[in-house]
Parts: sequence; C-alpha cells; structure tokens
Amino acid sequence: EKDLALRAPFVSSGSYLANRNVSMSLKTAALPLIPQSVRRIYRTLSPYQDINQFCFESDDAARVNRDIIEKWGHTGDLLEFFTGNEGAIVHKWHHYIPLYDRYLARYRGRKIRFLEIGVSKGGSLQMWRKYFGDEAVIFGIDIDPNCAKFDGLAGQVRIGSQTDPGFLRSVVDEMGGLDVVLDDGSHHMHHIPVTLKSLFGSVTDGGLYMIEDLHGAYWKRLGGGYRSKSNFFGVVRELIDDMHHWYHGHELIHPAVSAHCSGVHVHDSIVVLEKDRVFRPVHSRIGREAG
Repeated sequence: EKDLALRAPFVSSGSYLANRNVSMSLKTAALPLIPQSVRRIYRTLSPYQDINQFCFESDDAARVNRDIIEKWGHTGDLLEFFTGNEGAIVHKWHHYIPLYDRYLARYRGRKIRFLEIGVSKGGSLQMWRKYFGDEAVIFGIDIDPNCAKFDGLAGQVRIGSQTDPGFLRSVVDEMGGLDVVLDDGSHHMHHIPVTLKSLFGSVTDGGLYMIEDLHGAYWKRLGGGYRSKSNFFGVVRELIDDMHHWYHGHELIHPAVSAHCSGVHVHDSIVVLEKDRVFRPVHSRIGREAG
C-alpha cells in the first residue's frame, strides 16, 4: 500500500515564498549554462508536478478571504469556516470553496451521511461539522494510524485503505449508508477507480460522489500523465460515453457506476458525479404547427 508515500507535501506559503525567491535567483544565474534540450525535459517532467508553485502569496486569513470573494464572488458560511479556522490545519485550493457550496449547500441542516476519504490533519472534518451541522453523520477514513487521534472530535475516524472493499463496506454499514462521498485520499490513479466502484452503489439516490485534487491525474508519480491511459479523466470520458449509450449502442464500460449516474460535472481538479435513477430518454412535440 502506497497511500502515505503518495501524499503531496504541504509547505506553508511564508516559508515557501522565502525559499522560492532564493531558488529562483539560483536558477536565473544557472539558466544560460543549461542546454536547451535539458531545459525542455525539465519543463516536461518537473514544474507542473509541484503544487507549491501555486501556493497563495500569504497565509493571512483576510487576504485569502478577499481573494476568494474577488475572483469568484463567493461569500457565505463555508468561506468563513475556512478562512476563520483557528483549529487544526485545513488545506484547500481557493476555487474549491465556491464549488463545495454549489453542490453541498442543499444538504446543510439535514441528517446526511458524509464520508471523507483522507483525514490528514483533521481540520477538514472540523470544517464539515460546522458546515453541515450537528445532525450530520460524518466519517473520515485514512490509512495513517496517527489519524485515529481525531476520532470522536468532529466526526468518526476509521483506519484502513480506500482500496479495501471489505473495509469500505464495514464503514458504510456503520454509517447506515451514504449521501455524499468526498475522495481526498491518496489521489493515485490506481486507487480512485477502485474506491469509486466500491462505494458508488451505496450512495443514496439524490446523493453525490466528489473526487478532488485531480490535477494529480497528469502526474506520473501518482500513476497518471498527460493523455496517459491511466489518467482518471479517461475514466470520466468513458462515464460520459456510458451516459450516452442510448445513441451509440455499445455496452456500458463501467456499469457499477454508469447504471446509476445521472450527471457528470468537471471542474478544475474536481469531478462531481450525481447518483440517481437513470431513465431512457424520450422527447415530445407540444403545440400547433405554424401555418
């Protein structure tokens, strides 16, 4: 199992910016000495696989808050829970906040069953507890035994692998079913489809299955790559093909998911799958013919 080794390291923006300035100065001085062929290889393999290059300019909560409001016009409780967090670390890409709210707001204040794959430092579960409310059944799973210390704080935490169908079934049984799944686990291309296949059937009709940090689909160290056969967006394309099987006549490629998937939404690094009944499409003509 490689879940732990595959997690991207997190570096605070303050220390990252200081280190980046020194690093960029050295690179600028050395650049003329590097052959063009080597530079091309480096650009292909290295820069795009480092999330720290996207680190925001500041850890200041007010500036993070302003950035999200100015770029996406988003305000609301979730933004305040994120930028006002004074507890365990919550690490999120800024554009995720309005997307979360778009898809998850309808579940607030209800006794929903929410499963987050990947507990990390425990801050995310605390954010979801504030967002969904006291009635929500919130579970997190992680392969790291250290995450057991978060059990019973903002939600229940169970230790096990996201690629273990037996473990996943035991968690779903304990939860009494699923309404929303958020896969923020290993981000590995070999793990994501296994977890999806294992859990999607347990999601109730009207529920959601979200997978985030899918920029990793383009990274070889996570089993992906640009136009790679293992890139998860290839699976997404096949789910879209399955959704339109009425019009091309081929068998479903992923029946465990597609037979119950009523919608596929793709955003930067996030895919949202809607779970619901799927009906054969029909059309009608209503009204009078002109003339």
